[in-house]
Amino acid sequence: MKTYLIDDDHISIFITAQTLRLENFSEDIQTFHSAEDALDKLVGATGIKESPQVIFLDLNMPGMNGWEFLDTIKPYENQLLNTCRIYILTSSLDFTDTKRIKDYPLVADLLHKPIGPEDIQVIMAEHAEGYRK
Repeated sequence: MKTYLIDDDHISIFITAQTLRLENFSEDIQTFHSAEDALDKLVGATGIKESPQVIFLDLNMPGMNGWEFLDTIKPYENQLLNTCRIYILTSSLDFTDTKRIKDYPLVADLLHKPIGPEDIQVIMAEHAEGYRK
């Protein structure tokens, strides 16, 4: 399963990637330290070519934050809707984040950092069931 991990924190990326590997979640994990770099890879100059099945997206990053990333990919939502799920990673306990994700059909869930094996198992089960609940 192709996976993008977008987070500006090197330690968070390391821990999340290790957890994903230990749980046999993905053999293809591409990490990005900025949302802009991930956006360039996802959309490129000609639009979406090959999307990942899962994107783990940090909300609070310098430059383009997670919300801005989600707003920027809105024009590609229909192309991604049945092939890609986005999981928000956050260390925040802000309740408005939980409410706000409902505005983004590509966002499957909001997960608190660090994600654990249980979180990964739930995502794997959801992925096995298909993209629309």
